[in-house]
Amino acid sequence: MQGADKGQAGRLDGHDLRVGIVQARFNDELTSRLAEVCIAELEKLGVVRKHIQHVTVPGALEVAVALQAMADSERFDALVALGCIIRGETYHFELVANESGAGVTRVSLDHHVPIANAILTVENLAQAEARIEEKGRDAARVAVEMANLLDDLL
Repeated sequence: MQGADKGQAGRLDGHDLRVGIVQARFNDELTSRLAEVCIAELEKLGVVRKHIQHVTVPGALEVAVALQAMADSERFDALVALGCIIRGETYHFELVANESGAGVTRVSLDHHVPIANAILTVENLAQAEARIEEKGRDAARVAVEMANLLDDLL
């Protein structure tokens, strides 16, 4: 029961963690800022920079494949998915948003590794810009908290 109590407190100590980040380059100006905020927060939480592996892929649909490769390596305590999907005039937005989200979730469940999903799905550029700081920080915090919780539970 002791481990469950620690998990409830949301332990945000990243000192012994290894974190993998997959960033979609589509909407690169936005996703690069998201990555910068996330990495800065991971370091603030104690994750050593050399224990953060940051890779990029073309777009949100490719994020899950890179996450799967990282999960297969068993070198990471947590993973982070970063991207930005902005609604356009076609159904493509729904397809990319739904499939990227499903892919991220599947990798997490199949590999028993926590993945903080910070692939933004927004209506416009202004909404994306308004969410970058908060979602970048949140992704780092979720990754660290969930890695510690799973460590306590397993």
